[in-house]
Amino acid sequence: MPAAMDRGSTSQISEPIESNPSDNLQMTQIEQNTPVLRIIGKVPLSGHVPISGAKNSILALMAGSLLSSEGCRIRNVPYLADVKSMSDILETLGVKISRSGEVLDIDTSNLTKNSAPYELVSKMRASFFALGSLLARLGSAKMPLPGGCAIGARPVDLHVRGLQALGASVQIEHGIVHAHANSRNGKLQGAKIYLDCPSVGATETLMMAATLAEGETMIENAAQEPEVVDLADLCIAMGAKIRGAGTNTIFIEGVEKLHFADFTAIPDRIEAATFMVAAAMTRSTLSMSPIVPAHLTAAISKLQDMGVTVRQDAPDRITVIGGDHYRAIDIETLPYPGFPTDMQAQFMALLTICEGSGVVNETVYENRLQHVAELNRMGANIRLKNNVAVVTGVPQLSGAPVMATDLRASAALVIAGLAADGETTVMGLHHLDRGYDRIEEKLRNVGAKLYRTTEVVSV
Repeated sequence: MPAAMDRGSTSQISEPIESNPSDNLQMTQIEQNTPVLRIIGKVPLSGHVPISGAKNSILALMAGSLLSSEGCRIRNVPYLADVKSMSDILETLGVKISRSGEVLDIDTSNLTKNSAPYELVSKMRASFFALGSLLARLGSAKMPLPGGCAIGARPVDLHVRGLQALGASVQIEHGIVHAHANSRNGKLQGAKIYLDCPSVGATETLMMAATLAEGETMIENAAQEPEVVDLADLCIAMGAKIRGAGTNTIFIEGVEKLHFADFTAIPDRIEAATFMVAAAMTRSTLSMSPIVPAHLTAAISKLQDMGVTVRQDAPDRITVIGGDHYRAIDIETLPYPGFPTDMQAQFMALLTICEGSGVVNETVYENRLQHVAELNRMGANIRLKNNVAVVTGVPQLSGAPVMATDLRASAALVIAGLAADGETTVMGLHHLDRGYDRIEEKLRNVGAKLYRTTEVVSV
């Protein structure tokens, strides 16, 4: 859930964080057999990067599959730790899952359980979204409060209030959310729901819950992200009646049941934008496909404002051409179609080598600037006050040992390492593996010099 927006004066920004091992994470030594990524910087990149299916969409689609009494086939599924975790959760519910390449077959015909174990749900927040589909399909559900990256509180009150509006009784006891439909037939009831903020998770949870409810549901101030539209499209392919997805008002007319569908997920706009920044930061030329240009409007606009050339070569393909000089810009993260919070860390890395100073205002998550200290460890000049960072460009970053603090921070540190002078060692790779499909292989294929090792690293 969005934190309160901090638009305080940047004149009160603190001094730069020194690149001192005693600062920030107090790292001493990484244990033997813990993988790290070693990156040799200042190597030009060239070629084409294939973009995988969208992580944030796939996880919601997997939760949405529970609505069908027959299951579904999902195509364009990336190889990610989060996909494996979600598969494990669904299998504990009685779902059968088989994978062949990038195709996931999900058989939900024997859905037998309405609750998932804490040790699995605690790994990632997206697993909590299954609450809505379980409640709609079975009439009751129990779900532990979610985990994931430590980037903010992200409470579930919007989910709870929305489900209550749909006629569910919801209690939270000892970290477990208990929900059941109050009607005699175990069905939820259509309702008018207003979200205090356009939460993607709440929008998806409530949209799924409403697909099998009796009557019509209207969700106002709904999230407009492409991943919400993708989930709606899957539900429609399975027989749901949904209109307005992608706008701030979604209408769902409940149906009796959903059937099988064969569905292809959208490409990952955050992965694509990450490689766009990597091309700019290494002053290289990279093409990438498949992409949906409309999903990348904010990222493309900011890159062009900085002086980066972005060329659309085909309806689903773009080329990014890096330059010698970039201008600093200001960034404020906002819900879609605003600038995505999931790209804030990567663009901050690029700002560190731009000419002048730029202000980054993180308005979505209150704890998503932990990468500032790690970029400063590499020689960046970033001053931080609450959720506002002032980034003053430096001529060159220097390789250093750094620790990833969340998924997108890990990507930012990798691309910073690609542009830095010398060797960078990135630790905390479990974050990276959650959201980037074979990123090392993709980077090596366009010329990057990096490898994963389990050597002990002292910092």
